[in-house]
Amino acid sequence: MIRILLVEDEEHLQEAIKLNLELEGYKVVAAGTGTEAVKIFKAERFNLVVLDVMLPEMDGFAVCEAIRLHNGTVPILFLSAKNASEDKILGLKRGADDYMTKPFNLEEFLLRVNVLVKRSLSQDEKKELSDIFRFGGNEVNFRTYEIMGKENEKIRLTKKEIALLKLLIERKNEVVSREQILETVWGYDIYPSTRTVDNFILAFRKYFEKDPKEPQYFYSVRGVGYKFMTEQ
Repeated sequence: MIRILLVEDEEHLQEAIKLNLELEGYKVVAAGTGTEAVKIFKAERFNLVVLDVMLPEMDGFAVCEAIRLHNGTVPILFLSAKNASEDKILGLKRGADDYMTKPFNLEEFLLRVNVLVKRSLSQDEKKELSDIFRFGGNEVNFRTYEIMGKENEKIRLTKKEIALLKLLIERKNEVVSREQILETVWGYDIYPSTRTVDNFILAFRKYFEKDPKEPQYFYSVRGVGYKFMTEQ
């Protein structure tokens, strides 16, 4: 799992950032002071550091320097209210890879995090990441056919289930017709009833939806087909 060290002293903002990163599937360890951040970083392994500048005990620039003495490659993203050009330049000079100012756009922040995380991964880790899709706290591993759903319990899907899930995810936010599903997943040689597809969708809702009767991700489009919805 991708691990992120979040260093932010403002409690409510720390909670909000941590929650949104965790919803993207990251493991987040949070620190509220500069000295605590350095201590945690030296004891554990991280793929990214998200770092505020104005921190108690030790400011973010000093934390960045301390991390760089210990590890020269881990990506560091400054997230700070200090928005002057000289602050951004200083942050980059101290070893940061990116610098965003508060208030920030959440979607842009998550995209930058994703870019920096991918940069930090080894080739094996990148392949593993491409095999895994996360949404809303759920996880799908296309290589092992395993999912981690709403109950945080690993479930192994059938080959047909994973194929249908992959098709819907690849066509996310688009309606996929029943005919397309039957042709792609089953092929014309074995042609099940549309009720079979309905049963698969019902199973996905049971695995992934908080309330299967009020789906957030897996929709039936009456008379047409199905749609997987996500903001990712």
